[in-house]
Amino acid sequence: MPQIRVKDAATYLGVSDDTLRRWIENGVLSSARDASGRTVVDGLELAALARRNAVVPADPSGIGRSARNSFVGLVTEVISDTVMSQVELQCGPHRVVSLMSTEAVRELGLVPGSIATAIVKATNVIVETPLGKATP
Repeated sequence: MPQIRVKDAATYLGVSDDTLRRWIENGVLSSARDASGRTVVDGLELAALARRNAVVPADPSGIGRSARNSFVGLVTEVISDTVMSQVELQCGPHRVVSLMSTEAVRELGLVPGSIATAIVKATNVIVETPLGKATP
């Protein structure tokens, strides 16, 4: 299993190093020492903790859908010309940008400060990892 340094694990969870160390001390997360003597956590255990602690705002639409990737957030910026618009949402820690017709922006009432849900349904999703970090 991949081992992740406390500093990096804290960054991935969006908490401070101190918070992560308290979680280790309180038994929320186990730790070990790497070859250099640094405290590390198990990547699989960290992923499970991240999933348990994820705060996902409820989708206010009440609509069922097949897309599993939906992000509820606040519209932070709308840039429009006569035909197309760029709409930016802040969905928790994630920035989501959509290009759509200006007509759709008007019909949906998308303005900075409004709440919207970004739905992502894609057949191509690119996943990257740092070089040299592959595990067998």
